[in-house]
Amino acid sequence: MSKPAITYELLHIDKNSGARRGVVHTPHGDIQTPVFMPVGTQATVKSMTPEELKEEVGAQIILSNTYHLYLRPGHELVKEAGGLHNFMKWDRPILTDCGGFQVFSLSDLRTITEEGVEFKSHLDGSRHMFTPEKVMEIEEALGADIIMSFDECCPYPSTYEYTKNSMERTTRWAIRCKEAHKNVDKQGLFGIIQGGFYEDLRKKSAEDLIALDFPGYAIGGISVGEPKEEYLKMLHYTAPLMPENKPRYLMGVGTPDYLIEAALSGIDMCDCVLPTRIARNGTAMTWNGKVVVRNATYEKDWGPLDPECDCYTCKNYTRAYIRHLVKTNEILGIRLLSIHNLRFLTKLMERVRIEIENDNLLEFKKEFYKKYGYTKE
Repeated sequence: MSKPAITYELLHIDKNSGARRGVVHTPHGDIQTPVFMPVGTQATVKSMTPEELKEEVGAQIILSNTYHLYLRPGHELVKEAGGLHNFMKWDRPILTDCGGFQVFSLSDLRTITEEGVEFKSHLDGSRHMFTPEKVMEIEEALGADIIMSFDECCPYPSTYEYTKNSMERTTRWAIRCKEAHKNVDKQGLFGIIQGGFYEDLRKKSAEDLIALDFPGYAIGGISVGEPKEEYLKMLHYTAPLMPENKPRYLMGVGTPDYLIEAALSGIDMCDCVLPTRIARNGTAMTWNGKVVVRNATYEKDWGPLDPECDCYTCKNYTRAYIRHLVKTNEILGIRLLSIHNLRFLTKLMERVRIEIENDNLLEFKKEFYKKYGYTKE
């Protein structure tokens, strides 16, 4: 039997919080966890070169999107180019999501059946069909190290009956994904735990997927617009249900507080478009809270975005200059803010890993929240 493409090594458990420090081993290198993963939806992290992501940001792994790359340029073209790694010239690990979230969030006209989902392209209105088998075909062509099984992401809120039917269908689709997935020595297929905001459904989903023995597991369907209390409740309930000897991935989380809470719950991997998205709106994350650099107060501010940051942007440019770039819609402004925000979250997780090793993550959380401005914590 061939060796699995993805394995997890536990290095340390914070004795005061239960947070875990580990390594995910992949065909394109090791990932130190907990980790934040920048999102490169269309085979690029917006405005960033692979060299900047590695050298300036310190990114260990990035994500790309099955739905978007299927629509353009097409998975067959990416395969012809030698897969995503060669296509985008990124030699570190890549994760591709299954496209399920996009099918349900971007396409207004969709029909869900046991076979799969027929949907309308948000680009040109053309009709397409995603089945578990089709998604595996696409993800194998893209060639990422970690690929996700096809799931249905329920909207918030959803009724118990709808969520139950959706969760059970997601499990059946996961079985079909595993049966269709052939490239097991080069790609690790993760199962996605669903069940909305109902604990018994989350438990059932986890049990059924764990029985299928995937090399890793993800929590899907939270951080979808629910109140923070609901997010925390379901995160704290679901994370301990996941196997201890495999990677644990929380999908779609990227604010500093959510990342810290994820780590405290024993999560290893998180991703989000947030850092580059808010960069395009002129906002920076700093160790003292958010800075909306387009505001007039920074017109003559000759200091860096964040005096505590070691990124290229903060070492070379002032808030006043970046504000000027943002106000004049210059591309460089977005690039500099993107470098900073991505480095900020990467650095945050570097710090989280150190605090776990020192059994100090709970104390770090208190200090960080106070400094960042999370006054209710």
